[in-house]
Amino acid sequence: MTHSLYGPLPDVAGDAGYDHGHPPRMGFFTDTSVCIGCKACEVACKEWNLLPTGAGADGISGLSYDNTQALGANTWRHVAFVEQPATRPDGSVDALAAAGTADAVDLGMPTVGAPDGGVRWLMSSDVCKHCTHAACLDVCPTGALFRTEFGTVVVQPDVCNGCGYCVPACPYGVIDQRHDDGRVFKCTMCYDRLGAGMEPACAKACPTDSIQFGELDELRERADARLAALHDDGVADARLYGRDPDDGVGGDGAFFLLLDEPETYGLPPDPVVTTRDLPSIAKHVALAAGAVAVAAVAAFLGGRR
Repeated sequence: MTHSLYGPLPDVAGDAGYDHGHPPRMGFFTDTSVCIGCKACEVACKEWNLLPTGAGADGISGLSYDNTQALGANTWRHVAFVEQPATRPDGSVDALAAAGTADAVDLGMPTVGAPDGGVRWLMSSDVCKHCTHAACLDVCPTGALFRTEFGTVVVQPDVCNGCGYCVPACPYGVIDQRHDDGRVFKCTMCYDRLGAGMEPACAKACPTDSIQFGELDELRERADARLAALHDDGVADARLYGRDPDDGVGGDGAFFLLLDEPETYGLPPDPVVTTRDLPSIAKHVALAAGAVAVAAVAAFLGGRR
């Protein structure tokens, strides 16, 4: 049995109260090495979920080609664009970017000071990670956040009271509040589509299969094979992010193959479930409260004497 920091890797749906006949845990594997930055996933997500387009303050930014800038209450899929010199400081050229550099120059794409005038484009479609150990679930006082039978984490907007406790609890900074009423929104992994036997809209729309949807165990095996193939091809910087069940959140339901450090894509290098210390804190608080109560009683009895 696979183990995590918390012991055996849990059956998250079973732990949430679903019987043994529930579906397997579903998830996303995003292979950024084949992402072309087309933003079809963003458009499909907004169209299917009827999300605001982001007109006004959240509209076109003019910063590179990344017009949405970050995940938010109105943007549940965000395609990050990262421009880098194709040539490293030591003079070597990234194996995967070698051919792409020439293509970029031929297409007249902007350069970023690489000695040969080339640029490497790193693109990645980011989304809620649907954590194994989801701190947002721990802190929600109304039950607006819940675990589905597919192992995903979903917000019920009609139950959310806008307290915002889940916003700082998320180690990835995914959950966001809408400005008009304070309620939180995030990716549901198209829960309504899953119930009908359909794949999420973003994965359906992805033309390169950068976003792959399926049973999480199968996706992990597929990701391991893809990583090994890239390493064999000389792409030494390729790595998996969120796949390891021994990381600080017990592994993610949406994980990634990256071509650089996580920070390059705006991801935390070592995410940790933010509520991991709550049981010990509660224990210490209870002990401290008991000690204060004993001291108060002793002082009261001593005063009477």
